[in-house]
Amino acid sequence: MSEIFRPPVTRLATLAGHRDAVYALTGGTGSQFYSGSADGMVVGWDAARPELDGELLARVQNSVYALCHLPGPDLLALGHNFQGIQAIDLAGRQLAYATALPPVAIFEIVYSESRQRLYAGLGDGTLAVLTLPDFRLEKLLRLADKSLRTLAIHEGRGELAVGSSDTLTRILDLDSLETKYTLGESTNSVFSVAYSPDGAYLLTAGRDAQIRRWDVAACYGLLDTVPAHIYTINHLAFSPDGRHLASCSLDKSIKLWDAATLTLLRVLDRARAAGHGTSVNRLVWPGTENRLVSCSDDRSLAVWQLVMKNEE
Repeated sequence: MSEIFRPPVTRLATLAGHRDAVYALTGGTGSQFYSGSADGMVVGWDAARPELDGELLARVQNSVYALCHLPGPDLLALGHNFQGIQAIDLAGRQLAYATALPPVAIFEIVYSESRQRLYAGLGDGTLAVLTLPDFRLEKLLRLADKSLRTLAIHEGRGELAVGSSDTLTRILDLDSLETKYTLGESTNSVFSVAYSPDGAYLLTAGRDAQIRRWDVAACYGLLDTVPAHIYTINHLAFSPDGRHLASCSLDKSIKLWDAATLTLLRVLDRARAAGHGTSVNRLVWPGTENRLVSCSDDRSLAVWQLVMKNEE
């Protein structure tokens, strides 16, 4: 059995400018990425040039928990809590669309390119569906009595994974929105769902601090349960090449895993890697340079550089 390579990881840069906890991150075109905060600011950054200041793209009245980049029209959709979804034209740096939703928190927005739809998870347990290109509200579907915290799309199977604070993960048909499977093994709120890049697995995590891996082709049968963090897991993110999985937590740490085996490779925390000092809320892998970006309650973002074997 070959030895697992544990890539060295260094903190390449600290990105400052937000005035409150940073909750939202999403990748853009190339090495671009975007952050949103409790201060209502949405900022654009470049992972390839982390020495540059961020660009303020929008300032809204309420916290921003959800961002989603739409690559075709090059729009950035933001969940403006208690107001609805707004879309920024990134080329023109101006508001392109605004759609009112029920006056509750918006925790996640995902985009289906094949269906030309946005799906949003709301704090009252409702799933909102918007159609493009006009961002028209197509449907509001009440799925749970508690918040819908996280969404992920499997385009190949036409499925939407929805994680909720009622402990359940529901697998919906993207078109009919009928529930095909219900995954009930989590013991507390589900805060993150993520399909592996090859679509073979779904990973879930949340307040019970466990990572669970499900076999998509086997009717989402449970494969693994890994006790991954001390406290709540806020987010999971696969690297674009599918080799690594990153998790981040209320315990102030980021952990890097071998995606194939769920073997722990690195712990990025304050003591070992000059990590964040408070809860780490979200992760994104922008570009192709093996760089990971994290955001935190400490108002900052960090850019991490992984050094692979052929780069040493």
